[in-house]
Order: sequence, then structure tokens, then C-alpha cells
Amino acid sequence: MSAERDSAVGEQGSDGGRKTAGAARTAAAGTGASASAAKKAAPAEKAAARKPAAAKKAAAKETPGATKPAAKKAPAARKTSAAKKAAPAKKASSAKSSAPLRKAPAPRKQVVAPKKATASVPAAPAKTVAAHPQGESRTALVRRARRINRELAEVYPYAHPELDFENPFQLVVATVLSAQTTDLRVNQTTPALFAKYPTPEDLAAANPEEVEEILRPTGFFRAKTKSVIGLSKALVEQFGGEVPGRLEDLVKLPGVGRKTAFVVLGNAFGRPGITVDTHFQRLVRRWRWTDETDPDKIEAAVGALFPKSDWTDLSHHVIWHGRRICHARKPACGACPIAPLCPAYGEGETDPEKARKLLKYEKAGQPGQRLKPPQAYLDAGGRAAPPLGAG
Repeated sequence: MSAERDSAVGEQGSDGGRKTAGAARTAAAGTGASASAAKKAAPAEKAAARKPAAAKKAAAKETPGATKPAAKKAPAARKTSAAKKAAPAKKASSAKSSAPLRKAPAPRKQVVAPKKATASVPAAPAKTVAAHPQGESRTALVRRARRINRELAEVYPYAHPELDFENPFQLVVATVLSAQTTDLRVNQTTPALFAKYPTPEDLAAANPEEVEEILRPTGFFRAKTKSVIGLSKALVEQFGGEVPGRLEDLVKLPGVGRKTAFVVLGNAFGRPGITVDTHFQRLVRRWRWTDETDPDKIEAAVGALFPKSDWTDLSHHVIWHGRRICHARKPACGACPIAPLCPAYGEGETDPEKARKLLKYEKAGQPGQRLKPPQAYLDAGGRAAPPLGAG
């Protein structure tokens, strides 16, 4: 009974297999048990002794300070250095997230010209110029100039020469007469002139006094009489009574300069040309297309901004705008459709209601300058001018 009790205690003891083996030997000697029984107990005792040793080896492998410490410590060292490097970044990000947000500075207020205004739609007034081309590049100037021309083409799709004519001879005479007067006054005067002198031969043989009397309403009638009779004689003598279609020939005629020549070439022969009259000169300088004052230099500077095919229509658009909205003394800035593109915005009246009262011709619901305008102009709401002496 005592041997069984000691064995059970030994299996549960903290000493493991050593106490169990000693107890077994003592019991066998004291009681006189047989040797065979002791032999049978020995293997079990050895197995029990091996278990604590195996458990110690397994524990040694799992222990950080056991064998091969260098191999296992190296990754830990790398992780530690990486963690140290990452620490400043984490601190910086946490500092940024915790730092108070700075308010962005308020944008500066910019006063600009009104958006695309028309004669019929009031535009918001502006106090300063919208586009200031100071330091404007060549490319930017070309783009702005061409955009202005496109905008004007939408405003005046019916733009045409505002002199009444039926053939190149009538056009060249009417253009010479238009100097220092309006196209309207010329259109009211030429019907009587061409009714009496329909061809270059007729006008070349005319009595100067009779021609002067007809041309009196146009102003400078004596000088103009001399010019139209002289150019008629040149046409008869040099060109067989036909108006030439070349610039170098036209400028040889009395009273015909480059401006007149380009009017004739562009509108009677369909050959591109820029007409630099007083309106054209004023507007291209206001728009800062050029600073030139000489007509020939203005023609060259502006012509370089546009393809040659646009020259004739460009002249019509600019001249029409100068006569109707962008006047010399009181430009109607508040009713101008290209105000956002104009560096001179603000030189005239910017109040839309007041500016609308400054409009002329069809933009103001008034008759135009031609007695016999093209049908497209009439379809767009334009009205023919009254004949001379009518009202």
C-alpha cells in the first residue's frame, strides 16, 4: 500500500522522473519484490525521464536567448532602425494634422468690362479697361484681333460697301466723292450725276460748271469736279473707257489713292484689300492693333494680323462699327458688343441706357446710308436712306 501511494505522488511531483525511479528501487528492495518486476518498471521510468529533457530542449528553442541569437536578433535590429526612420515622418504627419489650418488670402477684386453686350441688351457698366495689351505678345495680339473681327461679323452679317453703285465706274467716282463727307450724302447726289453722265466718255466731255452744280452738296465740289472729270479722261485715253483691275493702274488715276483703289478692287473685282479711312484708323488704334498714324503703315500693320482673304470684309466690319457704335467723340461703350476685348473701354458712355441713345443708323432704328441697299441688309431690319431733298 505504501509503495502505490509514493508512486502516485511521484508522478505528480515537480521533480519529474528522478524521484519516481528512486522510489521504485526502494520499494523493490524493502519488500523483496522480484527482479522481473523492477525490470518491467525501468523502461517506464526511463521514458518518463526523457520527457522533461525533451521539454527543456523545446523550451530552449522557443526562448529568445537560446541558440543562434545573432540570426534572430538581426531582423529585430533592422525593424528598429526602420521604425526610427519612420518615426519623424509619423510625427510630422501628426503635427500637420494637429496644426491649425491657415486661411487662404482673399482673392483680389478685379473689375472687368461687361460680357458681350449688344445694342439691344443692356450691359453692366465697368470702371476699368478689361483687356490691357501692355506687354501683349504678338500671338496674343493676333488672336485678340481676329476674335474682334469674328464678333463684329456676327453683329454685322450684312456689312457691305455703303456707296450705291452698279458698275466699277460708278464705284470709283462715288468713292472719290466720299472724301470729307458721308456716304449718305454721296448716295443722295450720284443718281443725278450718273443719270446725266452714265459713262466715262460722257463725264470726260462734261461741262465742269454743270458738274460742279450737281456735286455742290458733297462739299469741296470744285476739286471733286476736277478729279472725276480727270479720271474719266484717263480711263478713256489709257484704258479704253474701262476701269482697270490692278492697284498700280488705279492709283495713277486723278483723285485715286490706295484707299479708293482698295475699295474698288475689293467690291467691284473681288480682290482683297484694306480700306483705311478715318473710321478704320481711329478704331485700330483704340484696339491697340497698331500705333501707326500713316495710312499706308496702318494698312501694312493690320494686314499682317489677318489672312489676305479677310481683308475686304474686315474693312467693312471695322468701318460699320465706327459709324454706328464706336464714334469719334462719344463712343457708345455701354452698348458695344466687343467691350471685353477693347483696351479703350470707358472712353465713352458706359451706362447701357445712355449708350443706347448714341447708336446710329439701323442700330438706332434709323435709315442706313444707301438708297438701294442689298436685300440681305433689308432682311436684317435695315432701311434705305431717303433721296436728296426728301425730309
